[in-house]
Amino acid sequence: MSAAPPPAESWLGGRLSLRQPPRGAHRAGTDAVLLAACAGAQAGETVCDLGAGTGAVGLAVARACPETRVMLVERDPEAAALARLNAEENGLAARVRVIEADVTAPGRERRAAGLLPDSVDRLVTNPPFFEPGRHRASPVALRAAAHGFPEPGGLAAWLRTCADLLRPGGRLVLIHRADALPACLGALAGRFGALQVTPVQPRAEAPAIRVLVAGVRGSRAPFVLMPALVLHGPDGRFTEQVEAMHRGEVL
Repeated sequence: MSAAPPPAESWLGGRLSLRQPPRGAHRAGTDAVLLAACAGAQAGETVCDLGAGTGAVGLAVARACPETRVMLVERDPEAAALARLNAEENGLAARVRVIEADVTAPGRERRAAGLLPDSVDRLVTNPPFFEPGRHRASPVALRAAAHGFPEPGGLAAWLRTCADLLRPGGRLVLIHRADALPACLGALAGRFGALQVTPVQPRAEAPAIRVLVAGVRGSRAPFVLMPALVLHGPDGRFTEQVEAMHRGEVL
């Protein structure tokens, strides 16, 4: 990075110190907290955080499970540089590798960048939420790139890459908009089984706004719809479970 990095901020109840872009750009928030809490990494695994941004989710996994090796994949050079700095400043650089690569690039380009087939045991990802023409892009370039795909069919290409990177029997965990669930399930069909979908509702009486989707590459186990995760109680505050996730106590 040519300019001075942004100041470090406490994240997950102080379990991590993160340098992130200024407010208005794409930053780790509740979606990242939920994804990290549901990662479920096991000792000895190689874990990939695909589209890692500044590394929040992957670094949370590395902190929670010291016996893991973590790969942070990010195409934006500025975000990747912050991810490297965050890994170093949190004392995790020995087990965390940052790869600059376009997730939706052709296979030859991905492999040249270091994204090898059948190379990870667990993959966590928060893909861009929108296809071209389906939303008003942010005027902030980094935020726009993080929130939207540049070409149609981006989500399907992203999830194909997930399947390519995971070993047979490897586990995928992703978070996305609730209305994108049909597209997610369509792209995962034939590649993943043992699919579990957890709706994420802002309040108990409100429709879901997010879904957490988990699956196992090559499994033929049936689909399961899990109980909803409710973010806020009647008082507007986070529920006890979600507050514990924000403190890093559910990892």
